[in-house]
Amino acid sequence: MAVPKLDELLVGKKMEPRYMEYNWRDIALYALAVGAKKKDLMYTYEKYLKAIPTYGTIPYWGTVNVKPYQWMPLPASMLADEIIKPTIAFLNMDHEIIWHKPIDPIKGTFQWQDEITDVYDRGEGKGAVVKTKVLVRDEAGQAVCTNYSTTFFHEAGGFGGKPMPKSDIVIPDRDPDYTEDDYISETQNLLYRLTGDTNLIHVDPDYAKNMKFDEPIIQGLCSFGFSCRMLVGYLIPGEPERAARMAAQMSSPLLPGTPVQLHVWKIYDHKAYFRFMNQTTGKPFLNRGVFEWK
Repeated sequence: MAVPKLDELLVGKKMEPRYMEYNWRDIALYALAVGAKKKDLMYTYEKYLKAIPTYGTIPYWGTVNVKPYQWMPLPASMLADEIIKPTIAFLNMDHEIIWHKPIDPIKGTFQWQDEITDVYDRGEGKGAVVKTKVLVRDEAGQAVCTNYSTTFFHEAGGFGGKPMPKSDIVIPDRDPDYTEDDYISETQNLLYRLTGDTNLIHVDPDYAKNMKFDEPIIQGLCSFGFSCRMLVGYLIPGEPERAARMAAQMSSPLLPGTPVQLHVWKIYDHKAYFRFMNQTTGKPFLNRGVFEWK
């Protein structure tokens, strides 16, 4: 049977336009969902409030306060589901966000439309990767941030498409300049899903097992948010509005109840590399990470 030309079928496809309204409670809830501590009143108390920059990733899965309403995440990469009909869970391979302006922490509206920009072929039996772009605008139409994400489908390679570009991030072969310990609580996945990622794989034990996981896993963008919060605290303390770009590869699933550790290497002014690690095993959950600031 001929393998569908996924790139010809999918590149340029868009989801319907969507928008979500949020207020300071959503900003504070997100902060708690990505591990904000008692001392982090800047992220949780409306008197001082600033948004953790990765709140701008929320539209990617967007199932809370979203119109048109949806009960499960439906990013543009899921258009590939209709063609591939996978029997193994898709995996998010990496995520990148570029900030164009600070996020209003008190209230606002995000509006966006997901678009498939590329489909990469990893070869027969090795799967395919779908890349999407989500440009997020505010209620005035001004660009707030742009998200890029890649999703891996195990059963779709060998259609003759272009290979996936390799990352140019090389973590230095030396001890990190900074490390910070944290803990992913037993209920972190349940808290984070209230911010906008209601995928059943993060809450339903039976669904997770059907998708080949022993138990519900932590959302990849929860790890991303944990890392962002700690990176801001080390590199630009008290000034999250200076964040310019962040990206990382999602290397392995993270389970609730796991001690974690952030490793940071300063590369030069306004740029650092990072890993988000399992504190016990040393295995990275996020790898080849980069954080840039103004």
